[in-house]
Amino acid sequence: MPTTDISAHEAIRNLLGTYCERMDAGEFDGLAELFADARMSDEHGNVFATGREQIAKMWHAQTILYDGSPRTRHLTANPIIDVDDEAGAAVVRSTYVVLQWTDETPLQPIITGRYVDRFRRDEYGVWRWDERSYAVDHAGDLSHHLRS
Repeated sequence: MPTTDISAHEAIRNLLGTYCERMDAGEFDGLAELFADARMSDEHGNVFATGREQIAKMWHAQTILYDGSPRTRHLTANPIIDVDDEAGAAVVRSTYVVLQWTDETPLQPIITGRYVDRFRRDEYGVWRWDERSYAVDHAGDLSHHLRS
């Protein structure tokens, strides 16, 4: 059984960091495991993937890899974590920046935006994603990162 000896805030921050780590490593199946029972939507609530299989398929299909890695560095910053302990739920608002470098491009920011994440605590006390909603604020050259 997983340990629950860290605070909700730290557990959720760890999930945000694990997302970045797995994305940058091109570990899309492990990444989708974080969203096994969750959905992904845009800032208007339009859902475009739900559950482990759809989410893994989405990342495998859209992300360009270079020797197994997308050559990115995802940074999630400024998390504002609101926990409702009684309900076993949390909402997190944060910002993101994605940097990328390839043989053809220098290290550069390629996209910035905002996340609104919803989490729930399961029957074992483990925090899990319910939904990730994201907005794009600025987009640069994504042609080396995402397939159109």
